[in-house]
Amino acid sequence: MKLRESWGSHLGFLMATAGSAVGLGSLWKFPYVTGENGGGIFVLAYLLFTFIIGVPIFIAELIVGRKAERSPVDAFGELPPVQRNWSLLGWSCSLSAFLILSYYIVVAGWTVNYAFLSLLNFTKGKTSAEISGVFDVLYKSADINLFWTTLFLLFTLGIVYKGVRKGIEFWSKVLMPLLFAILIILFLYSMTLSGFGEAFSFIFKPDVSKFKPSGLLEALGLACFTLSVGMGVLVTYGSYMRKSEDIPKTAVTVASIDIFVSLLASLMIFPIIFTFNFAPTEGTGLLFKAMPALFAKLPGTIILSTIFFLLVVFAALTSAISVMEVLVATAMEKFGWSREKSAGIVGAATLILAIPSALSGSETLFHNWPLMFGKNFFETIDYFSFTWLLPINAALMALFAGWAIEKSSWKQEWVQGTRWHWIFNPWIFLIRWVVPVGVLLIMLQQGGIINIDKFFLKG
Repeated sequence: MKLRESWGSHLGFLMATAGSAVGLGSLWKFPYVTGENGGGIFVLAYLLFTFIIGVPIFIAELIVGRKAERSPVDAFGELPPVQRNWSLLGWSCSLSAFLILSYYIVVAGWTVNYAFLSLLNFTKGKTSAEISGVFDVLYKSADINLFWTTLFLLFTLGIVYKGVRKGIEFWSKVLMPLLFAILIILFLYSMTLSGFGEAFSFIFKPDVSKFKPSGLLEALGLACFTLSVGMGVLVTYGSYMRKSEDIPKTAVTVASIDIFVSLLASLMIFPIIFTFNFAPTEGTGLLFKAMPALFAKLPGTIILSTIFFLLVVFAALTSAISVMEVLVATAMEKFGWSREKSAGIVGAATLILAIPSALSGSETLFHNWPLMFGKNFFETIDYFSFTWLLPINAALMALFAGWAIEKSSWKQEWVQGTRWHWIFNPWIFLIRWVVPVGVLLIMLQQGGIINIDKFFLKG
């Protein structure tokens, strides 16, 4: 029997796991969602939910992976002695990874495109409206989208193809320090801008008047999203762990890194926004429309803009390789394929599913999709994945960890490699009671079944 791959070092494992968490969610979604929810209280809620909701699921997934030494499908199917139907949770995690990767590489392709555009000084001689309009041209260009999507997929595939140590671990140890270095350089630059004080106050000073109750559920959902739970990534990465690794400490460390990057990204972006009197509620267009227009107003725009988008490319790449590894590991185990064959087939299948997302703006394919589903193909996959699949997976993960397996069995795995024994009972309480309720509320709110704002703001 072929020995299972494993991480070569603790640092490599930590960088790879942090890389899975630190992606477009930290650098793109967190800043704009913070802006939409008025900063302050939203940030505090995000910090709280990261540790009482996100981290418990994070720990559970790592334990499942290390205990079973399998990818999600086999891990959930083999751990309980009788309840084999739990393997469906593993398939659901793999489906989530497949769907998310298929359009994540489209967005990541946009970041590569903007890094290249920045290097060519594309903002020179253009008005702010013209600079913002470049993204609209990109979104509607079928051939350009396909080119950058395919290129980014090949980057990701090349790393995963090399395996855990030579591919994922090696490049995580290269990309993550570069990401941190670039982020800190841009943050230090933002500190010199006149809008830094206003940005700091916006992010950290609570303002009840700018916050709605639904912002709490959005903060809860964001805490789960930025930690990459519900996709099987952590189960897969956990399956490569040594028994001597400290799982609770690793979870808290990675969550802290993720929070640090998210806050630093906001402290990098919002000073630029406030310096030029832009609204902090630019929404999803913040990254590709507002930021290039703002960089054009700063000295050294070529350097600043290129470095910024390289930062986003690196973050997207570290997350994409973790999601692809879920699919490759599953293919290797379920079908007995080699890593090389698995990576090739997974890459080809991902590209095929990515094509409709890449062409959504141009309406070259599935022209009537929006008429039937109310959203284009890209938006449909995004909505289905993040509104339903990931929350369902997170809720089932909590039920699996809290109720399907004996408490003593969890404790036996927990105590290996850690001195944080005292956290076990609080973790069991959170995973059994708090996490399922929290995730259920997210699903009901995002699915439009309840409106928490109307409930609390009747008057």
